[in-house]
Amino acid sequence: MSNQDAALKIVRRLREAGHQALFAGGCVRDRLLGREAKDYDVVTDATPRQVVRCFKRTLEVGAQFGVVVVLDGSEQVEVATFRTEGGYQDGRRPGHVEFASMKEDASRRDFTVNGMFYDPIDDKVLDFVEGQQDLQKRILRTIGNPDERFAEDYLRMLRAVRFAVRLDFAVEPQTWDAIQNHAKKITGISFERIAMELEQILTHPNRAEGVRLLMESGLAKAIFDCFDGELAQSGISVLQNLPESVDFPLAMAAFWTGFETKVSFNHCKHLKLSNSQIKHVRFLLENRSALLDEALPLSTLKLLMHEPYFWDLIDFQRAIQAAKGDSAEILDTVRERALAIDAEHIRPEPLLNGHQLMDLGATAGPMLGQLTRELYIAQLEEKIHTQQDAQQWTKQWLQKHHED
Repeated sequence: MSNQDAALKIVRRLREAGHQALFAGGCVRDRLLGREAKDYDVVTDATPRQVVRCFKRTLEVGAQFGVVVVLDGSEQVEVATFRTEGGYQDGRRPGHVEFASMKEDASRRDFTVNGMFYDPIDDKVLDFVEGQQDLQKRILRTIGNPDERFAEDYLRMLRAVRFAVRLDFAVEPQTWDAIQNHAKKITGISFERIAMELEQILTHPNRAEGVRLLMESGLAKAIFDCFDGELAQSGISVLQNLPESVDFPLAMAAFWTGFETKVSFNHCKHLKLSNSQIKHVRFLLENRSALLDEALPLSTLKLLMHEPYFWDLIDFQRAIQAAKGDSAEILDTVRERALAIDAEHIRPEPLLNGHQLMDLGATAGPMLGQLTRELYIAQLEEKIHTQQDAQQWTKQWLQKHHED
């Protein structure tokens, strides 16, 4: 069963129980645009308690805000009671929620294109906010006063950029002016929520336009105080030359191309990215230009390939080269070299461990660490292949260093 099938089943059940029930929000917008919707949301005049009575499996995680999640097999569908909201104190959460009519519910939503309802039983769109008109004009407009809509949740400013990017819509002038006027207030939103919006902007093929909008609106400067000028423009150029489908860390590395790794590292930490994501971004930024060495040693290539982000590094460097107008021929050579390496030879087990090296005369401490590193490099360079080779190499190394 698809999410749409589950949502339709829920609508039918609520109707059978005597309630109004419709599809709402993004799934309606996407249907009218001829796009496939990922998730289907249901709205109803049934209260959360009445919704729970209608279904066997529910989650009341947002019941205080009129929202119940209905579970059907592996699908989860959000069912919300028609409501109005008010009393916003922190630019995010409503101080109170009141159940209301369908029309009142539409008026409290963010953008006109997201404020329409669809009756899947009678195949009918219910539009109280001129959303269809704005879809035809391909513009993004807040429902009602934009200053009020953004004051309710300042994250909507980033959502405006996301929708403009993903729908390829223009932001209506009054809505855009309000974003510019309130951009600095985005820092009142948690960085986790900001990061979620940025991820959707930066991983979309239209990501370069998204960053331009972030800069022109003042949101980029508010979130990242140093992101401006030529350094920021270089990031836009690299983003523009990435492959169409990328993950968030690769896009973030491109975003920060013009800046020192330390600067980007600190900002990624502020965004509360996961340790894995931060490591990914850092690897790409620290190793930019590493693949441009025509005499790249085999051992260095293998050490870079130890990281799961190696192939992203090739894409990243290729985008940098394209942004500069430079040739990427050397990257094709590196890619061919990498593909030709046997998987078992990329990260082989060391031929000798620390105890074996000490048995041969190495002393614990810095010398042992240096010997271990250099021996492994020789192994990666395929200068030695067996334990006997390693033992002989170690004896020569120790003799040389004792003489030094």
